[in-house]
Amino acid sequence: MTNRWWSDDEQFLAAVDEALWEAREIPRHFLETWKATFSWQNLDAELAALTYDSATDNTLMTATRAERATLRELTFATAHLKIHIQVTAKALQGQIVPPQQTRLELRTADNPTTVVTTDDDGWFTLEPIPIGSFRLHCRTESGITALTDWFAL
Repeated sequence: MTNRWWSDDEQFLAAVDEALWEAREIPRHFLETWKATFSWQNLDAELAALTYDSATDNTLMTATRAERATLRELTFATAHLKIHIQVTAKALQGQIVPPQQTRLELRTADNPTTVVTTDDDGWFTLEPIPIGSFRLHCRTESGITALTDWFAL
C-alpha cells in the first residue's frame, strides 16, 4: 500500500495550517467589500435600475444652451418605486416617488453606511457626496424595498 499524505496526521495538520494562514492574508478591505456585496439584508429588495442620467442625455445639447447644466440628475426605478436624485456641489438631494416616508441608506465600499429618513413627501438630502462607488437601499413605509446597483459619479 502506498503512503498517502492524508494518512500522515502531521502532514495533514501542516496543510490545514498553511491554508488557514493564507486565508488570513486576504486584505481586510477586500473581505469587507465582498461581505457588503453579498449582504443577506438585500434579498427582499427589488433592483432599481438606472433609467436616466443627465450626463448621457444628448437631447440636452440640442436645446438653446451650448453648455450642459452643472446640476446632474439621476433616476433609478423599479416597477413600484422611483428614486430621483440631483447631484449638487455639496450633496445628493432627491425624492422617492410615490411620495412617502422612506428609510434611505447610502452604502459605500469604504465608509460607514449613512442613513436618513425622508420627509412625508419623500424628499431627502445625503451629505457629503460619496467618493467612489455607492448604492442606495430604500425601505418605504408602505413596505417597498429597493436597492440600486453600484454607481460612481
